[in-house]
Amino acid sequence: MRSGNARFVAGEPLYPRQDVDRRHELAHAQTPIATLFGCADSRLAAELIFDKGLGDLFVVRNAGQVISDSVVGSLEYAVAVLEVPLIVVLGHDSCGAVRAAIDSTRSDAPELPAHIWRLIAPIVPAVRRVQRASRLSETADIDAERVGREHLHDTIAELLHSSELISAAVEDGRLGIVGANYRLAEGTAVPHFTVGVAVDA
Repeated sequence: MRSGNARFVAGEPLYPRQDVDRRHELAHAQTPIATLFGCADSRLAAELIFDKGLGDLFVVRNAGQVISDSVVGSLEYAVAVLEVPLIVVLGHDSCGAVRAAIDSTRSDAPELPAHIWRLIAPIVPAVRRVQRASRLSETADIDAERVGREHLHDTIAELLHSSELISAAVEDGRLGIVGANYRLAEGTAVPHFTVGVAVDA
């Protein structure tokens, strides 16, 4: 994935395994090399930024890469059934969900629609931690990228807490999890931390 991202950053993608033969080859089975759980932002198209082809990545996305039952179930399927050796949890700068979580903590914040609030609520603890560490009375000047990194840690911690299957795979050395941040302007996916043994997919 690192080499594919390097090609994307350099503007030299290979667009591999995207032809008719590959489509036919995958018609009855898939063996992805990794799973990507990332933000649903339209600028984070996983196969593009990692220069991968059909069947290479098992992708799960929602706004703000927030853990939910459907996300955990999808990731468990990837680990238990598809036997992927790697999960990449991918956040990014200028994340709208992170900004919404920050803005929601203002004293004069308008009420959000219920479904949006439930989606961003898991990001609010990261906002509060950064706010306390920065000694800010309000969140107007809070560092959104720092909040995003805190939320990335929280996401992986919650995944391991929520899924005995995934935490056992990590402990057994069958699965690695990498927390990374995507830089929108540069196109780079920067790893921040690793849990377990991360293979180079």
